[in-house]
Amino acid sequence: MTPYALTTEQRTTPLGLDVARPRLSWKLRSEERGAAQSAYQIVAAAQAGDLDVPERRLWDSGKVESSSGLLIEWDGPELAPSTRYHWRVLVWDQAGEPATPADSLFETGLLRPEAWQAAGRAVWIGRDSVNHPPMDPPTDHDRTVATHALPPPLYLRRSFVLERQPVRARLYSTAHGIYQARLNGSRVGDSELAPGWTEYRHRLQYQTHDVTASLQVGENVLGAVVADGWWAGYVGFDPRKPAAHYGDAPAFLARLVLWFEDGSQRSVTTDGEWMEGPGPIQFSDMLMGEYVDAQAQVPGWDAPGFVDVTEDDSPEASEGNPGGWGGRRSGFRAVAVVDETPGPLVAEPDEPVRVTRTVGAVSVENATEKSIVDFGQNLVGRVRLTVRGVAAGTRIRLRHAEILDQGELYVANLRRAEAIDTYVARGEAEEVFEPQFTFHGFRFAEVTGLPYELDAGDVQAQVLHSDTPWTGSFECSDSTVNQLQSNIEWGQRGNWVSVPTDCPQRDERLGWLADAQIFAATASRNADVSAFFARWVLDVLDGQDDEGAFRDIAPVMSINRQAAPVWGDGGVVIPWHLWRAYGDQRTLERAFGGMRAWVDFIHRNNPDLLWRKRTGNSYGDWLQVDAWTPRAVLSTAWFAKSTETVAEAAEVLGDPETAQKYRQLHAGIREAFIEAFVGPDGTVHGDTQTAYLLALGFGLLPEHLVAAAAGHLVADLKARGNRLTTGFVGVNLLCPVLTEHGHADVAYALLHQDEYPSWGYSIRNGATTIWERWDGWTEHAGFQSASMNSFNHYSLGSIGDWLFGRVAGIDQTPASTAYSELLLRPTPGGRLTWAKGSQETARGRVACGWSLDQAGTVTVTASVPPGSTAVLQMPTDDPSSVTEGGDPAATRPGVEALGNAHFRLAAGTYEFTARSTALRH
Repeated sequence: MTPYALTTEQRTTPLGLDVARPRLSWKLRSEERGAAQSAYQIVAAAQAGDLDVPERRLWDSGKVESSSGLLIEWDGPELAPSTRYHWRVLVWDQAGEPATPADSLFETGLLRPEAWQAAGRAVWIGRDSVNHPPMDPPTDHDRTVATHALPPPLYLRRSFVLERQPVRARLYSTAHGIYQARLNGSRVGDSELAPGWTEYRHRLQYQTHDVTASLQVGENVLGAVVADGWWAGYVGFDPRKPAAHYGDAPAFLARLVLWFEDGSQRSVTTDGEWMEGPGPIQFSDMLMGEYVDAQAQVPGWDAPGFVDVTEDDSPEASEGNPGGWGGRRSGFRAVAVVDETPGPLVAEPDEPVRVTRTVGAVSVENATEKSIVDFGQNLVGRVRLTVRGVAAGTRIRLRHAEILDQGELYVANLRRAEAIDTYVARGEAEEVFEPQFTFHGFRFAEVTGLPYELDAGDVQAQVLHSDTPWTGSFECSDSTVNQLQSNIEWGQRGNWVSVPTDCPQRDERLGWLADAQIFAATASRNADVSAFFARWVLDVLDGQDDEGAFRDIAPVMSINRQAAPVWGDGGVVIPWHLWRAYGDQRTLERAFGGMRAWVDFIHRNNPDLLWRKRTGNSYGDWLQVDAWTPRAVLSTAWFAKSTETVAEAAEVLGDPETAQKYRQLHAGIREAFIEAFVGPDGTVHGDTQTAYLLALGFGLLPEHLVAAAAGHLVADLKARGNRLTTGFVGVNLLCPVLTEHGHADVAYALLHQDEYPSWGYSIRNGATTIWERWDGWTEHAGFQSASMNSFNHYSLGSIGDWLFGRVAGIDQTPASTAYSELLLRPTPGGRLTWAKGSQETARGRVACGWSLDQAGTVTVTASVPPGSTAVLQMPTDDPSSVTEGGDPAATRPGVEALGNAHFRLAAGTYEFTARSTALRH
């Protein structure tokens, strides 16, 4: 048995933690059936070698009898700031034999806010716009109405001299805006769009970088480029540059800490000694795009040996120094100290946005004045263009779109987001243009201004998103279903950009709570989103008002109103999901007060227990088609769901009295729902698919009417030719509820449907991501209204949870947490002859799959990690036919028969066969 995937605070070897008692985790793998951890020991030390010397260890847990390796809280001495800690886990198996130990490390950040005010106090610096306003751009600049007021980013530098080489150096930095740090001519780290987007009024993240190897004896230069970003740029769909969002100009804050061999320290911080100057990026905005004039480059501005030129428009000053605004160098000048207070700073708690892959062009259509590039995949990021041998001053423009309309870019759905990047060539033999502070949602790019035909090898798309570790895989015998899974994955990548955005291309990109909570289960199948969601939950809680109402969006931007049903319920559902999927009790504890307050807010305003009042901008089953689900049915069902979840959370947190209070409230809501909305024949008011799904999925029906209600649901689907009507709210319940109530055949019919409306219809029409709406484009009506028509969303992709959970069969029992007790329910059906899935859970790798042969034999494979057990439900109507290796399953090691073709499995890998005469393929 081997421990692997060691994490601290759900991250691998994190650098810069601001957590007083971080939680340590590991997973286990073994080839032996029945393998399980019986005990563990954690030891920690300041040096890796000290782990082997007991008297030099900082913490030794001793041998702890436990089967868990999940989120074990640090119980050593108080952690010191800016300190690296090495830790080792030793585990013993079920026989008491020790396994090979595994090592990891983490490093603390500044830990305390006052650290920014220590020796060499750090202050916010920015442009001195009073004494040195930015110069006017060139007259031929193609700024539009939207971009004419955007100032250039800050180019900041600070020179300092080192008389000796430090043994360790850390750069702690952040920005009002988005930034890239520079040191001695090179970029620091690989973060994109740092410091990310949080509720800045409550929390601004700083990044920690190890820069030891980049420093030298003699002169060094620390620099940064800072653009507007979410702080001061275009955000959401406000019809102006919203200076009132957070601030009206970017700024930078940094502390470079150096440690020397003799134990002494030195800090280089942001202060009034820094200089600010010109650079090639003349404006940059995440929605509008970026304009780069390569002629304005200032070579060496961020490196030692740079000779500055003061602001002087004389021929002598300009000679030999081409470029800059107006054809000359303006020179670097003193910055302004824009704020003495560091602000509400916290270390970045999850993985940043990064470029995670490069996608090449699959085709280039060259015309007389332009080239249309197809990358074959709707994605989020930016274009990297190699320009060859063009004259200085040649202006090249890139426009972006998700889809073509009669061979031209379809950009109407971008609304105000211009998504245009411009490059003015320097005139060298080869130049590379890649914007730095913007991103776009696109599959196609239009390139104009090149005096030659563009070669496909000279253009690539750089894909960027929050770098959540990818953990899941699903595959089956149907290529269309595999494309659906791919579309779900790419929709998640494209919309996981610092916050779970609603769409990445138009002037919105906001963190809608309903979208995120509906998709959360699917998201955690594909990737480890534990740290990502735990951070975002804090933004959700920050938006809650004194009455207990959440907001529709987090961080709060463009829309600031009390949340609608389902949207506000995201503040309850997501913390609970983090507990269920990852065992994250700390986030549940942090969120519990807000969860209760939301339910109490609804109850206080709806004492009759039907949620009809204070429903915000009630969206209903958003973007449903050919149906209208009554608002009160939907909202009351979600009132019941959130109340039940609060009761369950209270039980987990050791508060049975509160749990009982909310169980009683839930019982009352359920009774009120039945009385108001459920007919004696099992009909639910509204008679829509979503109305039945909510009642069935949330347990809001008398037991004797459950089958009848499921029958009404199926009848509606079949009457429509196996076509759905569900929108965002109903779609994630659709296939799971059908399968749970014995109608997996109908769920499969929906999966394979390729007529409108369906997942298959969009795929048949070229979709490579999930569309925002079923009718984004149809053969009978063309494009939907451009006012809201994204071709890269994720909400309708919430079927992904069912693909993993019922098609492949990977799930957990209702009482399980973090997949401690698996529920393996592979469900053959439809046109599939095989399906398989795997998932790196919090405890280790789980896999399940099945295949059918023409003789009606089903083969099921399963892998259960040490630390978990599983209940396997074999898909057969002949329990006696279940065998492994020719022997009855119940006689095999690690297998216990539970009756009715159900088996309990210990950890291990299994392959069972059975007769399945009732199955069709």
